[in-house]
Amino acid sequence: MRSLSGRTVDLLIIGGGIIGAGIARDAALRGLSVALVEQEDFASGTTSRPTRLIHGGLRYLELFDFALVRSDMREREILLRIAPHLVFPLPFLLPLYRPSLWYQAKLRIGMQLYDILSLDKSLPKRRWLGREETLAAEPALDPDGLQGAWRFYDAQVPLVERLVIENVVDAATHGALVLNHARANSYLRDGDRVGGAVVLDRMAGVELALRGRLTVNATGPWLDRTIAPLRSGAKPLLRLTKGIHLVTPRATQQAHVLFARRDDRLFFVVPWLDASIVGTTDTDFDGDPAAAAATEEDVRYLREEARRAFPNAPFDEIFFTWAGVRALVREEGVSEGEVSRKHALYDHEPRDGVAGVLSVVGGKITAYRAIAEEVVDAASRRLLRYAPSHSADELLPGARPADHAARPGDLTLEATTRAHLTSIYGARAREILDLTRADPSLAAPLCPHHRGMEAEVVHAVQSEWALTLGDVLLRRTALGLSACQALDCVDRVAERMAGLLAWDADRRREEVEAYRREVEPMRRFSTE
Repeated sequence: MRSLSGRTVDLLIIGGGIIGAGIARDAALRGLSVALVEQEDFASGTTSRPTRLIHGGLRYLELFDFALVRSDMREREILLRIAPHLVFPLPFLLPLYRPSLWYQAKLRIGMQLYDILSLDKSLPKRRWLGREETLAAEPALDPDGLQGAWRFYDAQVPLVERLVIENVVDAATHGALVLNHARANSYLRDGDRVGGAVVLDRMAGVELALRGRLTVNATGPWLDRTIAPLRSGAKPLLRLTKGIHLVTPRATQQAHVLFARRDDRLFFVVPWLDASIVGTTDTDFDGDPAAAAATEEDVRYLREEARRAFPNAPFDEIFFTWAGVRALVREEGVSEGEVSRKHALYDHEPRDGVAGVLSVVGGKITAYRAIAEEVVDAASRRLLRYAPSHSADELLPGARPADHAARPGDLTLEATTRAHLTSIYGARAREILDLTRADPSLAAPLCPHHRGMEAEVVHAVQSEWALTLGDVLLRRTALGLSACQALDCVDRVAERMAGLLAWDADRRREEVEAYRREVEPMRRFSTE
């Protein structure tokens, strides 16, 4: 707070999801002074509720949105290169059941276009698998009427929360000032110009005036609420749609693209960590995005449609669900699935007569880096500080080479534990291993169902701005994404955090209850 108060930065970014974090990183890498504020925790909103794919989007070909597919394919390659510890190639099967000649031809053309639009890709090309080869690759598929399947490659970001955190870490390393659990309550105005925001640090209960030469709103589905004071009586810029996912025991060996029989909508069944993700839905949403949750109808729809393809898969067993709200550029007169996933950059000066502020409308995870580059291009030109972007070339922190030589204490850790740390933190696992070297007690496991250790909690608090149990369990470590969602070890984690953050017994109980409330909407359909 002291470092933020009284300063004027080049760029004040409101919103700490993947796009806001990407903007902060891109701007800081160019040498701009940056402040990033987030009302809850980094990645706590829509960013942490996707299908966790980095992909061009097959369905966008049906909308003839070739430019979007091409751009996303290019971004997929960049992310595979700058974040190889977080973004991984993922083979998909697209099974065909009694397809008509027209449908076969359409899919063949679609597969060809998908390859053509990613000519510079590092991933293997598409391949047709016959019936027997398809069933050998995925024995769980319903064999009745199966002709075969297309195999093609996209990518997965299993821990998208870590992708956000690494962008924030890199931004901070390059001088950005970052503050989570800090809500922008109002804009600082000088006539018709915005000069920053009044920000409430919700943990300290303190307000401060945070000044910026240019303010960028990257608040996702909250955007219309964020910019309401700048656009009195104007129509909303967003169309909000809700998407939910089921997390079940591992249901398939492969990732699958499927089409729902009920409405012909595309959805996925994807291996994820030790489980499977089934999703997503796409329904119009009106309300507070923070309140989005799965309904019985949502769950029934995904279960029924997934079971058609995999009759014996364990879709009746649900670990948890998540629901997110997409922020789409507003379109009327089309169904939810037909709304474009393109983003827009909204300049309030020519449209609302308010200078000094830009807003990002829409956007998707795959495109976050390109969106950030576009925003900072526009911002730096307005500030007369233009410099080219380096975000496509600079590796994220966990991808940078590290000293992997064994140090005293390392060899006492099981190889599986070291592998676990590397799978989450990449090269930055060294920072956690160093904590265990200094204090061997931090190597103690946290949960009987998970390979996490106490050093991860310390690292999250000391090095990654974690201030609540949800910050640690859901968005820094992978503990809260296991089947038990860390409910079996939440008290132990709270005890460790209490010592780091000076919580007394009452505060510790409050934090445990707050975590239980945070995961409750995810566990309404849990069979665990």
